[in-house]
Amino acid sequence: MPTPPPRRLCAIDDVPDGGAIGAATRPDASFFDLIVLRRGRAVFAYYNECPHAGRALDWSPGRFLVKDGLLVCAAHGATFAVEDGRCRAGPGGGGLVAAPIRVDGEDVLLLADAEAT
Repeated sequence: MPTPPPRRLCAIDDVPDGGAIGAATRPDASFFDLIVLRRGRAVFAYYNECPHAGRALDWSPGRFLVKDGLLVCAAHGATFAVEDGRCRAGPGGGGLVAAPIRVDGEDVLLLADAEAT
């Protein structure tokens, strides 16, 4: 069976530079299961699940706190580095799980194998 093509999550400009937005792995999802972050032209994506207690990191659906280059878990205050998802402080364990993305021109694409998770 051929691999499905990547799916567009958003445009790079949809993500504020130095900030984050929520995105969904499936177009019909009723929640944001991904966090898409941006620093300049670099884009990073992680599954929206704190390793400490399995809760979502957003403080409001699809809205995240990014402060001083760190993503902050709204539930427990753990902080994670934008570039690699590693926990820097608080009860975050090892870190966030990266979602497979790539940037193609102005689009952030979710690679097909992410939809199987």
